[in-house]
Amino acid sequence: MISMRSSLTIAALALIGHFAFAADKNPVVVIETSAGTIKVELLADKAPVTVKNFLGYVDDKFYDGTIFHRVIPNFMIQGGGFEPGLKEKATKAPIVNEASNGVTNDRGTLAMARTSDPNSATAQFYINLKDNGFLNKAQAQDGVGYCVFGKVMDGMDVVDKIAQAQTATRGRNENVPAEDIVIKSIRKE
Repeated sequence: MISMRSSLTIAALALIGHFAFAADKNPVVVIETSAGTIKVELLADKAPVTVKNFLGYVDDKFYDGTIFHRVIPNFMIQGGGFEPGLKEKATKAPIVNEASNGVTNDRGTLAMARTSDPNSATAQFYINLKDNGFLNKAQAQDGVGYCVFGKVMDGMDVVDKIAQAQTATRGRNENVPAEDIVIKSIRKE
C-alpha cells in the first residue's frame, strides 16, 4: 500500500516532469494563407537566434498581409518580405546564420532567405518543396548554407498547392505568382 506522502511525492515529480517537458517543447506557429493553413514546428532547440528573430516578427504581426513572392516548382516557395504589388517591407537588423545546426534543407522544412552575405537574413523565409541538399552547409557553394529553423507539421498539401501557382516576371523579380498568395497571419499556437 502506498502512503499518502509517497503518493504526493509521485504526483509532485510527475508535475515537475510535465513542466520540464513543456518548457523544452519547441514552439508551433500557424500560417494562415489565402491558399489554406500551414502548421509549423519551430526548431528553437537547433536555431535559437533564428527562431527568436522569427517569433519577434510574428509577435509584431509583421507577416500579416505579406505574400509568397517567389514560387519555383520542385524547389521552394518564398515569402515574408513583400506586400501585394511587390512593396518591400522594412525589417529589423540581420541575424547570424545558424546553418551549421545540422538540420538539413529537406522537403517541408523552413529556412531563412538571405543575400550572398551569409549573415543577411531578416524576415524572409522559404519552404522547401523537395530535399535541397545543395543549400546545406556541407554542400553549399559558399561553404555556409541556409539555416533551417522549422518544419511543416500539417498543411504540406497547401504548400504544394502554392507551388502550382502560375508565375511571371514582374520588373526584376522572377517567379512571382500571377495572383497574390497572401499570408493572412502567422500566430503562435
